[in-house]
Amino acid sequence: MITPKIPQRKNALGRGLNALLEDAPSLAEDGHINPIQDIAIEKIQVNPFQPRKDFDPTALQELRDSIELHGIIQPLTVRQLAPSTYQLIAGERRLQAAKMAGLTRIPAYVRTADDQQMLEIALVENIQRENLNPIEIALSYQRLLTECQIKQETLGARVGKNRVTVNNYLRLLKLPPDIQIALRDQKIGMGHARALINVEAVDAQLGIFKEIIEEDLSVRNVEALVRNLSHGKPKKVSQKKKVRTILESMMKDSSTKLASRLATRVKIHMSTQERGEIKIAFADTKDLNRILKMLVAD
Repeated sequence: MITPKIPQRKNALGRGLNALLEDAPSLAEDGHINPIQDIAIEKIQVNPFQPRKDFDPTALQELRDSIELHGIIQPLTVRQLAPSTYQLIAGERRLQAAKMAGLTRIPAYVRTADDQQMLEIALVENIQRENLNPIEIALSYQRLLTECQIKQETLGARVGKNRVTVNNYLRLLKLPPDIQIALRDQKIGMGHARALINVEAVDAQLGIFKEIIEEDLSVRNVEALVRNLSHGKPKKVSQKKKVRTILESMMKDSSTKLASRLATRVKIHMSTQERGEIKIAFADTKDLNRILKMLVAD
């Protein structure tokens, strides 16, 4: 069988993953060096060290469509367990998408790797290829430190990030679970979390976190709250919250009155003490015209 020509492409693995792979020889089944092999899909076992278990179905579908059109551009990486048995090292998404596309054989690099190297390669490949949330990245860095016994001062070089960036992610794991979950679920951003890290007391962290969620605070607002705490100005924060509570009560009362008058759902949202927006729901064009007439008539 003629092995299809693989189009050349800019390497997307990153310096860290290449460093793990470049010294490992690639062997054909007859023992000779072979950079890329064409392997039957049914001979490839999944990677037991794969850090991620869930993959976005839409992204997988898009990758499947791309594979149907162009084939697999970046070969997978596997290790050989027996003459006709391989285990995936890197490329879980490509393997799943290839199966969805109906491929029976795929191009792959065959490398020599023990279990620890398997875990390290899987973690680094995962960090560099996937669109991970900050907590997933932090947990992957932590696993590299503890399970792969990589020293913190060299971790940045292994994953292609500077030391400050790596440390910022690792510090996220010191936050309370509620805040970590919110960051994972994108209810708050990395900027919010980094500001909260600088608050020593857990109760204070959770208090500011509650304000972020309830008041939709920007990162700059949170940084200001943290500065006030560090400078011993908690009263100012308390007064701001009191004013906010009064405004929210007024807006809720006004929303109820307006909704009753227009016979539809109305929501008034204050983004600051002076600015905001009113949202009026309508069922269809006829309902919209009815509401507009009422507003114009007033």
